[in-house]
Amino acid sequence: MAAQNLSTKLIESHLVQGESTPGSEVELSIDQALLQDVLGTLVMLELEGMGLERAVPQPTVQYIDHALVQQDPLSAEAHRFLKSACDRFGIWYSGPGNGISHPVHMERFGVPGQSLVGSDSHTTAAGSLGMLAIGAGGIEVALVIAGEPLVIPMPKIWGIEIKGELPDWVSARDVVLELLRRHGVAGAKNCILEFYGEGLQALSAMDRHIIANMSTEMGATSALFPSDERTREFLTAREREADWQPLMADPGCTYDHYDYVDLRNLEPLIALPSSPGNVVPVSDVVGEPIYQSYIGSSGCPGYSEFATTARMCSERGIADGVSLDVNPTSR
Repeated sequence: MAAQNLSTKLIESHLVQGESTPGSEVELSIDQALLQDVLGTLVMLELEGMGLERAVPQPTVQYIDHALVQQDPLSAEAHRFLKSACDRFGIWYSGPGNGISHPVHMERFGVPGQSLVGSDSHTTAAGSLGMLAIGAGGIEVALVIAGEPLVIPMPKIWGIEIKGELPDWVSARDVVLELLRRHGVAGAKNCILEFYGEGLQALSAMDRHIIANMSTEMGATSALFPSDERTREFLTAREREADWQPLMADPGCTYDHYDYVDLRNLEPLIALPSSPGNVVPVSDVVGEPIYQSYIGSSGCPGYSEFATTARMCSERGIADGVSLDVNPTSR
């Protein structure tokens, strides 16, 4: 049997129909599903219209993570409706304040080797644990919850080799910003970004989360990391070591496209308004005024984000006219 990359392995292990040839239509069985509240109401109404008795993928989880504050009666009723719909269909309910869908799902439900579809475009973040994780629209997610396969064009598989170790003050976000600088916001459309190489040992599971999360800004269908000892460390720390299994590409496998990032050559990068693809070195914009700095939320999970910010501000404080907002990603 020919050597296979990890993406192909996971796709073929979930293949219901079709061939793993780029561009051809494939149907994939889905193990888990997640919803956020913006599309959750629509999906629940679609499930009701289908006459669904119980959600098929387990777990299926509804997160309240976009409209947290019940600022008017409509928001309050939406939360109430979603809770009642979860009770009706056997769906987990994660209420406002528990955290953002993809980091919490990674912490509590992520299982290497399984497939996940979510109504949040950043569902790709679960690829950090070796999951085949794909964001989709409301009707596609509703069909998956009802037990139907996900139908997508077979993506091309990019192999992105990671080398070296991160220098001081350079973060995992600079890895994906470098890829955005090279390829732009549509450069990886209909592609899976598969990361490999000795440099991965320098990236924690939460570092990988940031990269897999932001891969969607390149238009990627999914992003994928091997399930290795760093993955095991993450799951063990959350008392879920039993969910771990080693997963990696076969030696000598091939990819449809190759790229690499040498961590040692990176410098701090920043995306300027108004596109994630408008990336320049931070050194190019030193002295430019800012009005808000936002730590946490969707793109900044993990304690390292808070520790770095605290270290930077410990002896200097916050400049007048700048709002430093901190919004932890999960409890």
